[in-house]
Amino acid sequence: MPTIEEIAERVERLLLRHEELKRTNALLQQQLATVTGERDSLRSRLGAARSRIDALLERLPADGESEGSIR
Repeated sequence: MPTIEEIAERVERLLLRHEELKRTNALLQQQLATVTGERDSLRSRLGAARSRIDALLERLPADGESEGSIR
């Protein structure tokens, strides 16, 4: 059976590990927030680029509609 001192040491180690895990978790949450913001920004830019491409495609003449087309 473990002694009180051994139990106290284990509790101290557990407390230290708990603090380490809390710090790690906080850092991971910060990283997740940053990456999520970057992802949302990239999605927005992608949507804008798609809109511009769609607008350009609509301006292109359909097959056979252009004057002087090469046949």
